[in-house]
Amino acid sequence: MDKDSKIYVAGHRGLVGSAIVRNLESKGYTNIIGRTHAELDLTNQQDVRDFFEKERPEYVFLAAAKVGGIYANNMYPADFIYENLMIQNNIIKAAHDYKVKKLLFLGSTCIYPKMAPQPIKEEYLLSGYLEPTNEAYALAKIAGLKMCQFFKRQYGDNFISCMPTNLYGPNDNYDLNNSHVMPALIRKFHEAKINNLPQVEVWGTGKPLREFLYVDDMADACVFLMENYDGEEHVNIGTGEEVSIGELAELVKDVVGFEGKLVFNSEKPDGTPRKLTDVSKLHGLGWKHRVELREGVIMAYRWFRENYFKEEKVS
Repeated sequence: MDKDSKIYVAGHRGLVGSAIVRNLESKGYTNIIGRTHAELDLTNQQDVRDFFEKERPEYVFLAAAKVGGIYANNMYPADFIYENLMIQNNIIKAAHDYKVKKLLFLGSTCIYPKMAPQPIKEEYLLSGYLEPTNEAYALAKIAGLKMCQFFKRQYGDNFISCMPTNLYGPNDNYDLNNSHVMPALIRKFHEAKINNLPQVEVWGTGKPLREFLYVDDMADACVFLMENYDGEEHVNIGTGEEVSIGELAELVKDVVGFEGKLVFNSEKPDGTPRKLTDVSKLHGLGWKHRVELREGVIMAYRWFRENYFKEEKVS
């Protein structure tokens, strides 16, 4: 990519897309375009084609998606599979038809089998059953990954894919019904702190192991791949380090400064017992994460306070 190349970031206001925009701007890219949902309905094929016809982007970061945690995925599986399939089908096909130079499709490590060997290598895709609680989203993302592979194989399109691990940071979703575990914990502990509650309940047993990547690190890896990788196989993006949900809860509790009790509700679902990515391929290409977990949680909590509880003075 040249610094003045026209770059379209689909989903530029979300957690992932906004981080990619920040990273591109920090590297001196000056011709970045985006559209809000009100301006462009990505599930509408004709609207997407009209946009590509008018704007003619040279590079595309496909970060737009319908996302959510265990509750949302369980409650709205039809919405998750339909909207995600429509978004990615429309953009990938338009990118082909309007001769985009390169496209990066972003998925998620939830594409891998529930009981995949650990750490999870890229080659483990489709080697077993998916986790039922996010099967709809995972199937859509697998389809997007395969579309990129097949358009590359049949037409020679330079469409690549990456699968980030659990992300957190600026512009995350803090709705307790639809958020992922990190923002949910930050909000729960903060509200318990300011309301002087005696305890905070955390879903599940606290035993599942998870990997967390600060979203600005993820964005840096995406731009790195766009600049340096042209392979057909998707690439995992993560830290290669894991923490139990219980340990994470204790860390967030400490960062927020909540002094009450932590209670695990074992009647709520745990999800996949362990999900650690093998990032040796990404490391071999020359990229490694910079932000460690505690530092990232501190930055995420600061952003949350500044944007959700502005009446409070941030230390």
